Amino acid sequence: MGEFVRLDVEAGIGTMRLDRPPMNALHAAMQEEIRAAAAEASARADVHAVVVYGGEKVFAAGADVKEMRAMSYTDMAERSGALQSAFSAVAAVGKPTVAAITGYALGGGCELALCCDFRVAAEDARLGQPEILLGLIPGAGGTQRLARLLGPARAKDLIFTGRFVDAAEALAIGLVDDVVAPGEVYAAARRRVERYVGGPTQALRAAKAAVDRGLDVDLATGLEIERALFSGLFATRDREIGMTSFVEEGPGKARFEGR
Repeated sequence: MGEFVRLDVEAGIGTMRLDRPPMNALHAAMQEEIRAAAAEASARADVHAVVVYGGEKVFAAGADVKEMRAMSYTDMAERSGALQSAFSAVAAVGKPTVAAITGYALGGGCELALCCDFRVAAEDARLGQPEILLGLIPGAGGTQRLARLLGPARAKDLIFTGRFVDAAEALAIGLVDDVVAPGEVYAAARRRVERYVGGPTQALRAAKAAVDRGLDVDLATGLEIERALFSGLFATRDREIGMTSFVEEGPGKARFEGR
């Protein structure tokens, strides 16, 4: 358990809790703890899904600007790779993930939320990539993940202006998937992924990999990725259980073992 990030597991769901009051500013030490928590969530067999949560008041208001202000070009050239890979560790978790967004998800906070499969936001939440207001651009995946999620024109609008998006607009443009009352964010995020607890772990991992890896390649290569992952699932116990249950009992009654 880290000083700023911890992984709490309950009923098959791991909560990656960001805890650096008051704004969860994502300094280098916290970035490394995010990496460690993501690796733990990936490795633990008792974790079937993950909620990334900053607490009741704020998700994460961005990078630690005071820390970055003191960095030179050489410093950031050395640090930027680790910054990106720490966030990419969350995207690489081979299980369903959801960001539970309260308050602000700005800059690095928005980029962290983009690493999740789904995003649930409070009605009063604000999201954005305001790096341009510092004379910078997003550096932890924002220019790439935002464009893939929203399309290039909408991504450029948010990145070029640095403006904040309220929850209603975020829902309308597809930046978030659900908007709920502020006090319901964490519970709603858990509900979104609890359906995967006890599911076919290997098939879920393969489905996520097929979609995510396929987005980065041409159609023919994506189809080959899908074919290989699909075929590989015929080596799993859950495939045997699922198909046998379907034939003998009908759909939706399989009791998977996760292997």
